[in-house]
This record gives sequence, C-alpha cells and structure tokens, in this order.
Amino acid sequence: MTDETPEGTDLPSDREVLTWELLGEATRHLAQAVVDSGFAVDVVVAVARGGLPAGGAMAYALGTKAVGTLNVEFYTGVDQRLAAPAVLPPLLDTDALTGLHALVVDDVADTGETLALVRDLMAQHCAQVRTAVLYAKSRSVIEPDYVWRRTDRWITFPWSALPVVSGDTPVARAVEADTVALAAEPGADTGEQPEA
Repeated sequence: MTDETPEGTDLPSDREVLTWELLGEATRHLAQAVVDSGFAVDVVVAVARGGLPAGGAMAYALGTKAVGTLNVEFYTGVDQRLAAPAVLPPLLDTDALTGLHALVVDDVADTGETLALVRDLMAQHCAQVRTAVLYAKSRSVIEPDYVWRRTDRWITFPWSALPVVSGDTPVARAVEADTVALAAEPGADTGEQPEA
C-alpha cells in the first residue's frame, strides 16, 4: 500500500487519493479525536515509512515533542508482502518508553498486522498504547482506536505516488551538483571560516 509505484504499473482506477492538503486535514481530525477522547499522549510512535508523515503531523497537532519511529517491513511491492511483518533496524529505545502513554500512528491498517505488531511491542513497555491511522480496511485484524477514513479501495499516498528517484534524473543531478559545489567551497567540511 505504501510502497513506491513502479513505472508502468497499472493501479485500480477506483481508488482513494490522499493529497498533501488532505493529509493536513486528516491529521488535525485525528488529533482532535485523540484530545476529545481524553487520552494524554506522552509520545507519538510513527510506523516507518508510511506512518512518518502522519506521525510527524500528529505530534505537531497534539503538541507532543517526544516522537519515535519503528521501522517495519511488510509490503515488498504493489500488493506484495512478506509472510509476517519484520522489525528493521535502527530500533527504537523502548526502555525510554516505560510508563508513558504512546500513540502509534500509521498510514493504513490494511491487514492490520503491522499495526498490531507495533502496538503489542509498545504495550510491553508503555503504561498505555493507542493506535491512529489515516485509513482502515475491513479486513484488518486490529481495530485502530482512531481512524480518519474507512475504505476497501486502493489508496494512493502523496509520498509514494511517484517512482523512486534514481541517480540519473534531473533532480538527482541537481542535488549532486549542489553537493559537489558545496563541498568545493572554502571551509567546507573543515569547520574553518573562509578568508575575507
């Protein structure tokens, strides 16, 4: 669901399309639902990678400065997944979560297996854990605590709608040129000030 769409891949025409603007509206809606429920969030844990944009936006909306991430791989391609979700390094310092109230944020509870895994891992350390997602699907094995929208359609997210940037694109060449130019400037990488 959140993996990059390879060029030439045919996606369903009947799908949800989340824009960057809608992401802002969705996260404000979810944050208000959290506040209205009385849940006091100490830390937001964003499920990487798809939950990173929503997790960051939720943390800002809730005024929560403590933000962590847990990198979980499940989807390996368009509608292709591993047998079970796998936690990848770097790992979150779970000892720092002891006694806290955590809000786990992801983009979608599709099968729900990733969200359930992260919720259960956090529950081993936190005093209380709740979950928030932009989208939930009916087949999810978990019922998230906070959901912006329910759908069983394919979802296109703004952060994964375009192909992966490769080393031979105008953007990549411009970034590389800027990096080379910055490295060539006097004092670059040395911390020394250029002579006036």
